[in-house]
This record gives sequence, structure tokens and C-alpha cells, in this order.
Amino acid sequence: MSAANNTKVNSEVVLLTGIPGQEHIHLWISVPLCLVYLTSVVGNSVILFIIRTDPSLHEPMYIFLSMLSITDLGLSMSTMPTILGMYSFNLREISLNACFAQLFFIHSLSLIESSVLLLMAFDRFVAICIPLRYASILTSSRTATMGLLFVMRSVVLIFPLPLLLKRYQFCRVNVLSHSYCLHQEVMKLACSDITVNSIYGLSIKLLTVGLDLLLIFLSYVMILKTVVSIASLTESFRALNTCVAHLCAVLLFYTPEIGLSVIHRFGNSSSHMLQILLGYIYLIVPPLMNPIVYSVKSKHLRARIIRVFIK
Repeated sequence: MSAANNTKVNSEVVLLTGIPGQEHIHLWISVPLCLVYLTSVVGNSVILFIIRTDPSLHEPMYIFLSMLSITDLGLSMSTMPTILGMYSFNLREISLNACFAQLFFIHSLSLIESSVLLLMAFDRFVAICIPLRYASILTSSRTATMGLLFVMRSVVLIFPLPLLLKRYQFCRVNVLSHSYCLHQEVMKLACSDITVNSIYGLSIKLLTVGLDLLLIFLSYVMILKTVVSIASLTESFRALNTCVAHLCAVLLFYTPEIGLSVIHRFGNSSSHMLQILLGYIYLIVPPLMNPIVYSVKSKHLRARIIRVFIK
């Protein structure tokens, strides 16, 4: 906050924040962050390249995985430039319009990722519970249509958020607790009544992320019910093994997402460091770990990746 006090008041600028009290090691923190960013971009790009160039992987499961990789690439590219600029070069200032644009991409891509995880759960449900109808239910056209509808849902629901924020007055030095812009934090900087944004943001969260998580849970209840009824223990483990990578992706995404939402709405000053930590886990860890988890757990994908690199 001392930097904010020494800065000329400009309501059109937002100040980003790293880790309070650790400014002397920000440059060192930027090194692992840069490595994480490069690994995320390379890992997701490799997944996309393998799926795109191998016709045997043009199946709904891998099409949804490619959608997840595209979403993770978008999340990384929307957040990491400002994070690395802040830690590497102390570039704390970002204009309000750029901040609004960043929060639009972050939240819309987050909703898309939640939707893709729901589609992947549906894919596992059909493959395990009604395998004989898998090809007729998840056709190429139906898969593309579902993906497009969920993308449109996310964009349409998030698009009003920056427009609502632009109506507010920002009349002081605006200091964020993160090195990127989130709606639930930016709206609290306004010198206006933010009731509309607060209610709308919470409604979106419950009707999209909350509903998606509930449907994923119900899908796995049905999957477990089907697997338990299988006579062979080996077949049961084989069926559940196809869900491990997806379950890891669900935990990596929803755990920090829910934790961050709860802290922003009900947390206090004692949870500030936890809020910062969850914020970085929420945006950095899923794009980093998803390609690693799927490369390790998917035998077919792993074999294609090894074959490409050996060549």
C-alpha cells in the first residue's frame, strides 16, 4: 500500500500486486513462473498437435481434450503476461479498460473450462453406462454442437460484466491483491453501489459452475453404480481407470475455484495470503497439470507423443 500512497491518484489506472512483503524476491519468483508458463504452452500445444495430426484420436474423448487444451492456452495467455510483467519488470499499472478485458477473458474461459469438464464427464458416462450407444449418441456433429453451445453460453453470460463495471465511478487509486484482474475484486474498487454486479456474478457462478459440478457429481454416481454391478473386478478397475485423468482435472479446477469464490465473498484480512495462493493455483496449475495428467494416464495419447518425439 505504500506504493499506492506515493502514486499520483489516477482513477483510470489499476495497480497490480505481487506477494506483499516479498518485493525483493519478485525477480526470482518470475523465473519459475516463466518456466511454468512455457511448460503450459508447450504441453497444451503438443496435445493439440498430436490430436490434430493423428486420425485415430479423432474421437469425442480426445476432441473434448483438445477443447480443454485450447481453453487452458487461452487462460495462460490471458493472465501470465501481466503476472510476469509485474514480477519481472515491476509493471504494476494496467488501464481500467485493459483490466475489464482481462477479467472478461479470464471468467469466460473459466466457464468454458467448467463446461468442457462437464462434457468430458458426459463422455465417460456414456462410454461406461451405455457403451453400445456411444457412437450413435456422441457423433461428430453432436460433439461440435455441444461444444459450440457451451462456448456461446459462457461468452453471453460474462459479456455484461465489463459493461456493468464501466458504468461505475472509480475515484481513487485502485490497488488489487492479485497481479491480474478478477471481477469479484475489481467491482469492490468502485465508488458506487455494486449490488447489481454482486448479485449477477453470484447468480452466474451458481447457475454455471455450480450446476456443472452437480451434473459431474451425478454422472459419477451413475458411473459408480454401473461399475459396481460389473461382475469382474478387473473390468471394474479398467472402467474406473479411464476416469482418473478427468477426476484429477476436475479436482485441479474446482477446488481452487470454489475456495477463491468463498474467500472473496466471506473471507477476512487473515485469509489474504491464502487468497493470493488460491488465485495463482486457480489460474496456473490446471493449464500446467492437465496435459501432464492426460499424457500419463492416456495410453494411446502417450504412445503417440513418444512416437512423435522419437521420430
